[in-house]
Amino acid sequence: MPLQNRVLPTGDIVSISARCTLTGNRGIIHTEGRILGAARWTHKAWICCVLDWQGRTRDVMTGRNWTELFFLDEAVAFAAGHRPCGYCRRKAYTQYVDAWQIATGDRPKAPQMDAILHTSRVHRDRTQVTFLDDIASLPRGAFIRWHDLPHLVMDHKIYPYTPEGYKPPSPRPRCGKVDVLTPAPTVKVMRAGYTPMIHPSAV
Repeated sequence: MPLQNRVLPTGDIVSISARCTLTGNRGIIHTEGRILGAARWTHKAWICCVLDWQGRTRDVMTGRNWTELFFLDEAVAFAAGHRPCGYCRRKAYTQYVDAWQIATGDRPKAPQMDAILHTSRVHRDRTQVTFLDDIASLPRGAFIRWHDLPHLVMDHKIYPYTPEGYKPPSPRPRCGKVDVLTPAPTVKVMRAGYTPMIHPSAV
């Protein structure tokens, strides 16, 4: 049976065998037997990382270092509340911080960003924080809930999400309020010029 370590745009962590393009973590949230415990994070530094870092390999969800999570692409990781890792994805992290500064006028350190992101991504009861916004104003790479399903927003189309990839798109509505899954601070970052990596099924 696949391990419970695939992350959806809703932030849920599920057990599926779909392949992914990024990994990441929220701390140590697994127990013995590579089983997820009750916690869904142990710190606020929710990051997304490259799958291959200098050729290093390791067994997933073993030991007590961190719990490897996996994402279809960076847009999904962002919707779930993660940000680029400042170590293995230094260039992406710097671009993210640059865009944060453009959007807000502040250039925070990673812990400051993580604290702001945390209140914008998850409630105390572990449910996802969402907000309403005009679809016409949303940047490429944001996630919305459309007809009760997560959809990726692109320039002229919206793509239904599945863990295996995006399904055929529909035309992007020209106006109207939608429920946005991607945390508001990251939406601002994307509006300021950061474009997340998108799975090939949507480009």
